[in-house]
Amino acid sequence: MSTPSRRRLMRDFKRLQDDSPSGITAAPSDNNIMQWQAVIFGPDDTPWEGGTFRLKLEFSEEYPNKPPKVSFVSAMFHPNVYNDGSICLDILQNQWSPIYDVAAILTSIQSLLCDPNPNSPANAEAARLFAENKREYNRRVKDVVERSWEDVGA
Repeated sequence: MSTPSRRRLMRDFKRLQDDSPSGITAAPSDNNIMQWQAVIFGPDDTPWEGGTFRLKLEFSEEYPNKPPKVSFVSAMFHPNVYNDGSICLDILQNQWSPIYDVAAILTSIQSLLCDPNPNSPANAEAARLFAENKREYNRRVKDVVERSWEDVGA
């Protein structure tokens, strides 16, 4: 069945295949255009460098008028990521716009890794360490990066 949201997701997928932003990959899972799997690579020259972080995206028939549900499958330690992997990011909540596509969502999440918003914490401990003890925060991030390598084949 071809609905506006499914047609839009096919366009998003084609755009990703033709011109994927650096450090992100995404594709629908198992012949279901409404469920996607994605990987974000940790940006170079940051504590996240070398990490490969898996995410899942769940779209409703209201996409692109409503944002998808996006969450990390990989374990994360970040001020704006809840323990269940869900992400506190303005464009996935109150700043959503239909102009955002899958590439824009993933690029925003990738930049959030290095530029968290500690004023809106989803993980209070990560936010506190980010603000008060950057060395310990970066050490915890490095642990997450190393664990992400074990995660890739899962």
